[in-house]
Amino acid sequence: MDELSPQPTRGRAAVSNLGSRFEREQRVRIDDGWGCDGGLPEKLRTIVMADAARSIISRNDSPDIPFDSSVNPYRGCEHGCVYCFARPTHAYLGLSPGLDFETKLFAKRDAAALLARELRSRSYVCRTLALGANTDPYQPVEREEGITREILSVCRDFNQPVSIITKSANVLRDLDILAPMAADGLAHVAMSITSLDRDLARTMEPRASTPGKRLEAVRTLTGAGVPVAVLTSPMIPALNDHEMEAILEAAADAGATAASYILLRLPLEIADLFGEWLRTHYPDRAERVLSLIRQSRDGALYRSEFGTRMKGTGAYADLLRSRFRLAIKRLGLDRRRWEMDCSKFRVPAAPVRQLSLF
Repeated sequence: MDELSPQPTRGRAAVSNLGSRFEREQRVRIDDGWGCDGGLPEKLRTIVMADAARSIISRNDSPDIPFDSSVNPYRGCEHGCVYCFARPTHAYLGLSPGLDFETKLFAKRDAAALLARELRSRSYVCRTLALGANTDPYQPVEREEGITREILSVCRDFNQPVSIITKSANVLRDLDILAPMAADGLAHVAMSITSLDRDLARTMEPRASTPGKRLEAVRTLTGAGVPVAVLTSPMIPALNDHEMEAILEAAADAGATAASYILLRLPLEIADLFGEWLRTHYPDRAERVLSLIRQSRDGALYRSEFGTRMKGTGAYADLLRSRFRLAIKRLGLDRRRWEMDCSKFRVPAAPVRQLSLF
């Protein structure tokens, strides 16, 4: 029996359901000679399950990210970005970081209540909350779940500063909350735009908003007074890196006032998933892309050391860094401030419950 090459599934980025680092066995598709390859269905449904979280604010002490507190309404992400650094977290749930990450989602339906409880704690010290630092808070299932809007309502009630990270134009749904908060220095948005090429974006991020819709969202947000930064992340050598200046120019034209970038990161299972995707969709340049990544990671596909993991090292990484710095200076996109006004934080009166007569 022959092993079959992985085939893409309609509307999904990962090509397969590669097993995680915790599994002893790996599954492969084979041709058994009877027309049955044991493969995946042509179309995969999204399944949303409840996540019984007991706390909602995650904290980190990483020196190379600008926040130490974050809230994530969902585990897994239907946007399906093939390069997503959050994919390996699905392995902790006994699921694949591949297609499972895009199709088997967990919704934290008690998130707003948990957040309100944590904000009321006497030990809580106000810091800017990053909303969606791990998976996108405005992925498609948010239309039905509405968890992100509930979280924003809590932030509004407490005057809790929040920074949203997304690649979805659906953020505009909550402009009625974000605009007043932004006027008080309590909200801003970071919009991720990885390419202006609609075909590349569809292949790489199949269920995220199109590049055009993201830029229009930037324009609408800034027009309503919400500060917006553009994230040209990740930059992938020989795939989208040539677009860096064009993305930054388009974002500046739409009203963005700040920008950042990250060189593609391939930790844990993402290296195999990305390589599989690359050889399936861009076989003509796959080895060139991987070679440039290795040149920027001291010969490996990934190095996790603080200080270099986000930007890489070597000649290619230095060139990318110089291009970015020159572009943001020219375009006036070097004004990003992460911290917002925490002095306005307040704990509202707790709701009064009606006592029962009996």
